[in-house]
Amino acid sequence: MKNLGISIYPEKSTESELFNYIDKAKEAGFKRIFSCLLSVDKSKDEIINKFSNIIAYANKKGFETIVDVNPSILKKLNVDGEDLSFFKDIGASGFRLDRGYSGYEEAMMTYNDYNLKIEINMSNDTRYIDTIMDYMPNRYNLIGCHNFYPHKHTGLSLDFFRKCTYNFKKYGLNTAAFITSQNDSAFGPWPIGNQIPTLEMHRYMPIEVQLKHMISLDIIDDIIISNSFATEEEFSKIRNMRLDMVSFEVTLEEDITEIEKTILLDEIHSRRGDICDTVIRSTRNSRDKYSDRSFVLHNAPRNIKRGDILIESDEYGNYKGELEIALKDFQNSGKSNVVARIKEEEVFILDFIKPNQKFNFIITNN
Repeated sequence: MKNLGISIYPEKSTESELFNYIDKAKEAGFKRIFSCLLSVDKSKDEIINKFSNIIAYANKKGFETIVDVNPSILKKLNVDGEDLSFFKDIGASGFRLDRGYSGYEEAMMTYNDYNLKIEINMSNDTRYIDTIMDYMPNRYNLIGCHNFYPHKHTGLSLDFFRKCTYNFKKYGLNTAAFITSQNDSAFGPWPIGNQIPTLEMHRYMPIEVQLKHMISLDIIDDIIISNSFATEEEFSKIRNMRLDMVSFEVTLEEDITEIEKTILLDEIHSRRGDICDTVIRSTRNSRDKYSDRSFVLHNAPRNIKRGDILIESDEYGNYKGELEIALKDFQNSGKSNVVARIKEEEVFILDFIKPNQKFNFIITNN
């Protein structure tokens, strides 16, 4: 089950701003909070006072809060693996180790007295997680989370991201990664960069497109907005979005028929397992379900464009009623109706729909 998260930076925000943001996130269905101690230059008591009030409020709203630390910060706070009461004192559900130890220490921390989650940095392709697993951790208290990257051009490549993620997925561990708000006034823990994504390719994408891409990859469990504060418009784009499948936004052709609209919008679609590289074929068997209906030929342009959605006409015999999505440009046989088109920013996500993966369509608001 995927969860959505926000990030908060108490040293840069007022309590009222944070409480308001937590409320908005709650209303939009969010369940996780990321916060950071790496950039906080306060005493231990000041941190406890500041963070405990905010996290207590978040806890009442049903959030799980993970705070980012590293060994030098823990040493400064006089926190060690045998006494993690500091995190209980601030009300956190756990902590993320931006940098770690030898593997043994991390494993032992998972057996802490407070049932805290120990979150490991996922953005390195090393045997670090294998070493931790060799020491037999309490895997129910071990989770992973990628980095985010404020500096332009420094975010992870998609191939590297996948490789690092699979290092954790092979153990069945919960995974997390960051998407970024495009709010011009948004900020993170460091005084550079408005956009702070995990994937460099996401840096300037609309937030809902980043989220859909993460959903399509199907390897990340918790997807967190890295910067504060996401806008009302961005929350509205995400609110009620399905997290179990990609919901492609589409514009309908003016002459789409009612039966075509029903197939397009009222069905959950699944890519056929015997895939081809020209179209995604839906297995929702509209061919059989609507075999007694007529699919008149009415919009069969000579050239099909990548991102076009097709429903086969009566001219295609027993294929009539089949829904397909064009993966590339090709010439129409003259028998395929173009009924809709995927929103341009989302067309690239088609490349990540795997055999048997589910998807559906919603009408674009634009």
